[in-house]
Amino acid sequence: MEYTDYLPFALDLARDAGGIMRQNFMLGMKKEWKSDATPLTETDTKIHTLVCDSIAREFPSHSVLSEEGDEEAKNPTTEYVWVCDPVDGTHNFAHGIPTATFALALVQNGKPIVAVIYDPFMDRLFYAEKGKGAFMNNKQIHVSDNQTVKKTVIGIGKWSNETTNLFPVGEQLRERGVRLVTGLSIDYMGALVAAGEFSATIFGGTSPFDTVAIQLLVEEAGGKATDLTGSTVERYDREVPGQLATNGLVHDEILQLIKEYGARS
Repeated sequence: MEYTDYLPFALDLARDAGGIMRQNFMLGMKKEWKSDATPLTETDTKIHTLVCDSIAREFPSHSVLSEEGDEEAKNPTTEYVWVCDPVDGTHNFAHGIPTATFALALVQNGKPIVAVIYDPFMDRLFYAEKGKGAFMNNKQIHVSDNQTVKKTVIGIGKWSNETTNLFPVGEQLRERGVRLVTGLSIDYMGALVAAGEFSATIFGGTSPFDTVAIQLLVEEAGGKATDLTGSTVERYDREVPGQLATNGLVHDEILQLIKEYGARS
């Protein structure tokens, strides 16, 4: 089956998920708190079920790796795995801020071949398939041509983990005239790198569902995505060592700052 056969399915699923997000978006939203101190809403659960049921029906030999999946589903072994974040930016969504997205990617042997990121509030549907370019609402998009980070916008998510502390990196970027954006959906900020609005996103977490769609979108838009050491991520159907996604031109500059200021002693 060609990649193109999977893309219409992913786009339809994104629109259905976005409809659920819009329908359930309100102030005073009921939420539970997970062990990692992140909220879980009824919308997360509904979209997770929608994704799992739709894939089981259309592609029964495929697996699903979702942020809201159980532990058994966190170690898929099939060739094709759909990696999903039902609501990326749940903190915002659950507290009345309409900047969340639905993110979905299909990986084959760990490598992304189809990706969608959908903002249902502004109806911005970003998508890409391997070797075919990146698009938003049927218009091809490209990364920016900024040669340096100075006076650009960079998004940061998950500032700190066991090996990396991005707070001093952020200070160094500010000293270079960078406008830092944080607290949004990391997938949305990654999509905006692909669209040429941000020069980069830096993600200090390990979750594949926060990074895989970004890699394909940014690379198909002409940019570059690696882990925080500059290495290629070999598999996105398991935990990943962070992500740096850029227009390609500022990649080495940011990697050097992460190396100098971001490593924990």
